[in-house]
Amino acid sequence: MLWLALLRPTPPERDTPPPWPEPLVWWALQFTPRVARLEEALVLELAASLRLFGGRAALQQRLLNELSELSGAGNASLAWAPNSQAALALARAAAPAEVVDGLAPPLPALLDRLPFPVLSAADRHAPLLARLGCRSLGDLRRLPRAGLARRTEPALLRQLDQAYGQIAEAHDWCELPEVFEARRELPQRTDSTEALLHHAEPLLRAACLWLGARHAGAAQLRLAWLHDAMRARDVGPGGELRLASAEPHRDQRVWLRLLKEHLNRSALQAPVSDLLLHIDRHCPLHAHSASLMSGGDDAQRTDGESLDQLLTRLSVRLGPDNVRQAMPVADHRPEHQQRWLPWQQIGKRPPPELPLPEAPAEWPAPSWLLNPPLRLHCLRELPLYQGPLTLLAGPHRVETGWWDTPGTAARRDYFLAHSPQAGLLWVFRDLAAADTAWFLQGLFA
Repeated sequence: MLWLALLRPTPPERDTPPPWPEPLVWWALQFTPRVARLEEALVLELAASLRLFGGRAALQQRLLNELSELSGAGNASLAWAPNSQAALALARAAAPAEVVDGLAPPLPALLDRLPFPVLSAADRHAPLLARLGCRSLGDLRRLPRAGLARRTEPALLRQLDQAYGQIAEAHDWCELPEVFEARRELPQRTDSTEALLHHAEPLLRAACLWLGARHAGAAQLRLAWLHDAMRARDVGPGGELRLASAEPHRDQRVWLRLLKEHLNRSALQAPVSDLLLHIDRHCPLHAHSASLMSGGDDAQRTDGESLDQLLTRLSVRLGPDNVRQAMPVADHRPEHQQRWLPWQQIGKRPPPELPLPEAPAEWPAPSWLLNPPLRLHCLRELPLYQGPLTLLAGPHRVETGWWDTPGTAARRDYFLAHSPQAGLLWVFRDLAAADTAWFLQGLFA
C-alpha cells in the first residue's frame, strides 16, 4: 500500500485547514479511483498508479505543479506513508508546501517523534494527556492501554493502531457524479458580459476537473443564466450559450477563449443572478504520444492552443461560413475536384478515399490551375501563348458532368504543350463550344 495525504494550508481566520471542495476531489480522481476524505485531508492510494505516471518522483512533481495552479490548493502539504492515518499525521506535522517521505525510514521511529495532537482523537483529550506527561506519540504508546481506554475513548487507540499499521483501515471512497451540472449564485447582480465571463471561470474549471477524473473530453458545453426576478415583463427568465468544439477536449483555457468570443457577440437583456453550466456531450479521451516532428495534428502554438481550437474560435468570431476548408471530390473536371465547405462541417473527419488516377506517365498533374481557364488565340488552328505552342502529348478526352448543374458539362481534349517562354502548359480544346476554342488550364512550376 502506498498512501499520499494532501492537506491544504490553514488560512489566518481558521484554526484548522479547510476541507477539500468537490472539484478538487475530482482532480484527485484522475490519478487513482481510491480517493477518500479523511477528516480535513484528502488521501490517495497510489500503489497501482505509479507505473502509469512514470514513477513516484514524476507523479509527485506533477501533483505539485497542478496543485500550485488550483485555486485554494497552493502550498498544500504532502506526506507519503504505508497507511492513510500515518500519512495524515505526517502531513499535519509538516510545514506548508512541504513533502514528507514516510516510506524510507522505519515508520514507528518516525511517528514516535511527532506531537500527539497530530491524531484528532488524541487532540480531543490534550489536557488529560498533557497532565499524564505525554508530549509525543511515542509517549502515548508507552501508556497502559487499559487505563488509557477507560479515561479516553476507543477511537484514540484505534487511530493509534491504524497509524502504526497494526490494524486495517476502512474508507468511504469518493465517487464521481454521472452527469456534470454546476450552479453558481453571483455575489451581486450584473449586466456585464465581462463580469459574466469572470464568474463562469470557476464553473469551467470544475467541468474540466470532472472531465479529467473521467479521462474524457467534452464536445459541447451549455452555459445558461437566470435573469433577476425584478426584470422587465417582456424579458424572458434567462438565456444560454452552447459552446461547441470540433474535437473533444478538457482544456479550460480553450473553453474560456471560446466563451469570451461568444459573450463578445452577445447582449444581456437584464441583470443576471445565477449561472448554470452543463456538459451536453462527452466521450473518452485517449492520450496520444507526442510527435517527433514539429508539425502534424498535434502541433500547437506557443500559447498551447492547437490549430483546431484556433479555427473553432475564429469560426465563432468571423462566422462559420467565413472559415472554410477544401474537400477533395472525385471528378474528372479539374475545376470541380475540390469544394470549399465550412470548416466545422468537415472538422477532423478523414477525407474521402479517392481512386488512384489511371493517367499515363506522360500526363503529370499541373502545380497551378487557372480558374477560370484563359482563352487562347490561334494561328492556323494552333494555340498561342507568348508565341506558338508545341503540342507534346494528347489528346486526352474528358466528357463528363452532364448530370450536374446545367452549363457545367465538359467535353474537352487535353494536351500537354510547350512554350519557349512559359515552359510546360496544360491546354484543352473545348469541343462543346461552337468554334472549338482553345484554353490554358494549368501551369507547371
